[in-house]
Amino acid sequence: MCGITGWVSFHRDARTRAPVIEAMTATLTPRGPDAGGVWLGERAAIGHRRLSVIDLVGGAQPMTDDRSDVVLSYSGEVYNHHELRSRLRGLGHEFRTRSDTEVVLRAYAEWGEAVAEHLDGMFAFAVWDEREQRLLLVRDRLGVKPLYWAAVDGGLAFASEPKALFAHPEIRPRVDADGLREAYGLLFNTGPTVWSGVREVEPGGLLVLDRDGVRERRYWQLEAGTHDDDRDTTVERIGELVGTAARSQLEADVPLCSLLSGGLDSTVLTALLADELRLREGQDARIRSYAVDYSDQAARFTGDVLRTGHDTPYATEAGAFIGTDHSTVVLDPLALLDPEHRKAVVVARDSPIGVGDMDTSLYLLFGEIRRHSTVALSGEAADEVFGGYPWFHNPKALAADTFPWLLVTGDEAAMPLNPELDLRMGEFRADTYRSALAAVPHLDDETPTEHRQREMQHLSLTRWLRQLLHRKDRLSMAQGLEVRVPYCDHRLVEYAFNTPWALKSHDGREKSLLRAAGTGLAPESVLWRPKNHYPATHHPEYNRGLQNMARDTLATEQVRTLADETRIKPSLDTPPDRLEWGHRLRLERVVDLALWLDHHQPELAL
Repeated sequence: MCGITGWVSFHRDARTRAPVIEAMTATLTPRGPDAGGVWLGERAAIGHRRLSVIDLVGGAQPMTDDRSDVVLSYSGEVYNHHELRSRLRGLGHEFRTRSDTEVVLRAYAEWGEAVAEHLDGMFAFAVWDEREQRLLLVRDRLGVKPLYWAAVDGGLAFASEPKALFAHPEIRPRVDADGLREAYGLLFNTGPTVWSGVREVEPGGLLVLDRDGVRERRYWQLEAGTHDDDRDTTVERIGELVGTAARSQLEADVPLCSLLSGGLDSTVLTALLADELRLREGQDARIRSYAVDYSDQAARFTGDVLRTGHDTPYATEAGAFIGTDHSTVVLDPLALLDPEHRKAVVVARDSPIGVGDMDTSLYLLFGEIRRHSTVALSGEAADEVFGGYPWFHNPKALAADTFPWLLVTGDEAAMPLNPELDLRMGEFRADTYRSALAAVPHLDDETPTEHRQREMQHLSLTRWLRQLLHRKDRLSMAQGLEVRVPYCDHRLVEYAFNTPWALKSHDGREKSLLRAAGTGLAPESVLWRPKNHYPATHHPEYNRGLQNMARDTLATEQVRTLADETRIKPSLDTPPDRLEWGHRLRLERVVDLALWLDHHQPELAL
């Protein structure tokens, strides 16, 4: 896991601009605290920061081929690198290292632009080909790893995070009305961003720049297909796919652990990892596992629209059942108000949109984990893959003519923007929803139920999941921690996407297939536990402190320019012990907006 950056310009000599690429690369030091390097050519400048995970000595970057004709800056993990190495050796390639980075380099030499289709994993990388005078940018299929780009004179610049782009003198942080709609519409488009002129490479996409200009295409996307397996065969196949994904992601030359919340997803994953570790290292081997809690949670927990119970007892039971070396990181709720913690989170995200205390606590959790481990495995994406969210099962959500997550808390959780901006958010959401549905693949003979559930799963996998992956990447990499997500294995996603809804819900509950495949891997209490989201603090003094921060924030001119103070006021006036989650999130976003404006000092072109 690393940070990549650079630019290509056919109008300027990059060799005279070493300070620029060095500054861009330096912004990504938290993503790669172990090493860094730059490469300069006449038309290209390439930078890299490294978090060493595999082949600690041999994987230095930017990496070049034997003649320095091809330069690679790579972030992520390719889990099938052993198989590819063997295949490439058979094709005559020789290797200097045992890193997956060199496998990607040699694979490009063999297959060129088609290299992405041979890689299994999470990755974002840039290849500059001196011979062809061509830049190739590639992002993994589900968009686990980030990759941004923006135009510069005679070419483009790219980076793992927008902050690196803003270190280039031709790219300034600028926000217009389109950017505000992208940020606060909560629709999670990819391509455009909150920043004017800054775009993402699409998940499953690649970009090519040469003297003829920029060309983008998708090398992977979800497709509709038939499913002929019966229930038993489907459950068996799901178990195989989840197991293969988990085992393939256990490789590391650094300490590794699992995130264990006590839910079905993380428990099944941790059990598979623990079993594989014992097979490799002996029956006494124990995988580390981590959960998060708040010091007041046991006494103060109250359910809300997203949370049905207290995680810690389930996580503890699951750890004991599996036999992990389990730890619960207990946070003081008032520490989540620390301005330095909150600023670090907003800086990591490069965005005003987050989930407040849940982001800060995740950032602090990752900091504690990083003291012992460099790699963590997470159960992210199981809800999207197996139909775990309420909107898959709620008739109101299924019938709604909008994105289903907008019904969870309505507009209460979205910070109201100043009506004088005239953003026409309702029109933007309606247009985007129609476009999103038009992109869903279908079979000709689908029943109405299957048709709608396929739409729900496609929206969840291609939009909702993206903001969760964004959150996890930024907050983990800000602490120098690599997080792997086995449920994002594209073969598992493809198979589950085309499994009929009747099989996905065969036991009358959410995530029926994962529960059936996980039988024996988790305690019964966990197998049948209702869906529970990431925990939030319930401490009234946290709410009081948040209200005070929001009041101070609204005193600043730029925030008042963007925020509708009259609609925020009820959340400020509610007694702290009665502040509901959705209204609190509105205050969280006001505070984050102020921090974002203060850090980036963006030009507001409204």
